[in-house]
Amino acid sequence: MLEGRTALVTGSAKGLGRRTALELARLGCDVAINYVSSRAEAESAVREIRALGREAVAIGADISKAEEARRLVDETEEKLGGVDILINNAGPFIRERKLFADYSAEEIHYLMNGNLVGTMLLDHRVLPGMRERQWGRIVHFGFGHAAEARSWPQRAVYAAAKVGLVSFTKTLAVEEAANGITVNMICPGDIRGEYKEKGIAEVDGVRDEEAPRGRPGTGEDVARVIGFLCLPESDFVTGNTIEVSGGLDPIVTYVKRS
Repeated sequence: MLEGRTALVTGSAKGLGRRTALELARLGCDVAINYVSSRAEAESAVREIRALGREAVAIGADISKAEEARRLVDETEEKLGGVDILINNAGPFIRERKLFADYSAEEIHYLMNGNLVGTMLLDHRVLPGMRERQWGRIVHFGFGHAAEARSWPQRAVYAAAKVGLVSFTKTLAVEEAANGITVNMICPGDIRGEYKEKGIAEVDGVRDEEAPRGRPGTGEDVARVIGFLCLPESDFVTGNTIEVSGGLDPIVTYVKRS
């Protein structure tokens, strides 16, 4: 259904990005796999995509750095052609919980650049080609309930970047709709560890007592929604934040644990 299209998926050597890249390849896309340090995993993903009959390349680049974000798109265009689909999955996350006052200035810049500014720069770089072709799909990654702009204690910088990205998603969607470009945000729930690359059938019978749905979320849950958003027939779906959480509220869950 996406035969002849080129997709760039940031942070796609592992986890949700990898599962998304494979889903787009199954739908017919050639795919650029992006990584920062996971070169072996990225090359493994390339081999897996080529086994599906699609072309793929692995490109190392840190999108929190403007020059590397630009180079990532340049190399993708050089090796695979113009970027028709941009999946902005990559985004740094500091797992240690700490108050905003305890962040260093470097950490603040790193999180904001990696989760908001770098994403905006990638979008800005691919838009001219998408406009010329009058077709494009852009997907941003958020977190559960990001669109509500609630407080998230001890996640202040990450949350601020993603909430800012919500507004940008909606604005860009309106600005580019007439050019055949859709822009949406996917908001995964608490999908953990190895489940990020698993399929739905692989968790059949597995119980997750914290999840209202009763089972763990998987990478396939997220990738299937992204695949739908990228289809030609999905051109009327734009400017949305879409929850893929099984009903779990990560912020409320954190407050209860505390």
